[in-house]
Amino acid sequence: MLTVKYFTFNPARENTYILHDETDECVIIDAGCYTAQEQAILKDYITDKKLKPVMLLCTHAHFDHIMGNRFVFDTYGLKPLSHKKELEVFAAQESVSKRYEINFDLSPIPEKFIEEGDKLTFGTTTLSVLFTPGHSPGHVVFYNAENHLVINGDVLFKGTVGRTDLPLANHADLENSIKTKLYTLPDETTVYCGHGPVTNIGHEKVHNMFVTAD
Repeated sequence: MLTVKYFTFNPARENTYILHDETDECVIIDAGCYTAQEQAILKDYITDKKLKPVMLLCTHAHFDHIMGNRFVFDTYGLKPLSHKKELEVFAAQESVSKRYEINFDLSPIPEKFIEEGDKLTFGTTTLSVLFTPGHSPGHVVFYNAENHLVINGDVLFKGTVGRTDLPLANHADLENSIKTKLYTLPDETTVYCGHGPVTNIGHEKVHNMFVTAD
């Protein structure tokens, strides 16, 4: 059985996810742990549950979602996996940190990449990669059909959508991603967001005022 655990970290109130199943293998998604205390919270959960981290996944590379990547690499030896189109976002992390005056240990740059249609397996669990650009150029989400859930980063939120007033963002792409990739998932699919509370596809198709289902 798949367990989804999330922690809300850093000044941007970002949700960091740990997914694990009965084999005790786990993946870390969007490691946003910023302070030593937040890093300890992440590590203590993994240690207490006797988990074995096998992948560090990134929905996208905005600074609030990668603040903990260096810690995960130093602790577990895992480099981030992202879509290749996020490399430009990774490359900007130092300048972004200076602009916002938020100092963090810079993330390692991915050496391997994921793309639409990839199947990522850990333990007995498989995550399908869906390419969902708009909020960032190489944004992806991770869908698990068996457990009816998607880890969707900053594409869709409860009652709203991801920002597109950022560099390299595109509102038309975001709307297309939501309509063609997320709203085509079953209504009962739980949506775990990069910020804020959990929602589901059926609710957003009816109630989201920013992108409605056709």
